[in-house]
Amino acid sequence: MSRHWWRLFGVVAVVELVGVGFGWTAVQWVAKPLLAPLLLAYLVGVRRRVDPVAVGLVAATAGDVALLVPGRTAFLVGMGCFLVTQLAFGTAFVRHRRPPVVAVAAYLVLWAGANTLLWGTLGPLRLPVLGYSLALSLMAAAATGVSRRTAVGGALFLGSDLLIGLGAAGVRLPAQGLLVMTTYAAALLLITTGWVGAHATDPATRPADPTTRAADPAGAHSPRRP
Repeated sequence: MSRHWWRLFGVVAVVELVGVGFGWTAVQWVAKPLLAPLLLAYLVGVRRRVDPVAVGLVAATAGDVALLVPGRTAFLVGMGCFLVTQLAFGTAFVRHRRPPVVAVAAYLVLWAGANTLLWGTLGPLRLPVLGYSLALSLMAAAATGVSRRTAVGGALFLGSDLLIGLGAAGVRLPAQGLLVMTTYAAALLLITTGWVGAHATDPATRPADPTTRAADPAGAHSPRRP
């Protein structure tokens, strides 16, 4: 049953992309706020718990709704919601496994370079973008310590938000809205399924075998969670 959630996510993502491509705001209001909740339902259905990644998906839902509203205030509210998402994802990833130092260094260099290039064009958004993009870059770096899938998802999330940052700086690309949503939807899917997959293949994070507990009531031989 749990797999049906991310399959339904795929259908809703296509509907959202159609809405973006044709500029159908009503369709976007229906589809976009469903993306993260569908993955949340899949995650909780498999993991049977609310973990930091689940919290991040809740915050992403709020951010998606905020970014559907025009205006700078709504943009800043959406950025604040996604800041919570990045902090929650990053916390979960670092607790699972520390990322390679080279990945952290590479993403920090990318963060510094991107902010240097956009600094003169962001105006009053400079400091909010500086802080948010740091959290985003660290999340993407932390994702490299979980699995290849989460690593790609983290990179796509950064790429999607970089495109939004370019738009805020006045840089327009062909089909920019479609690129933003395609990379964002793919990022959420890869991060969520990668997170679930990492726990399914990591003995230290699997639920204890009931037969083992029956043989050893004290739980001395049951696997521990980090």
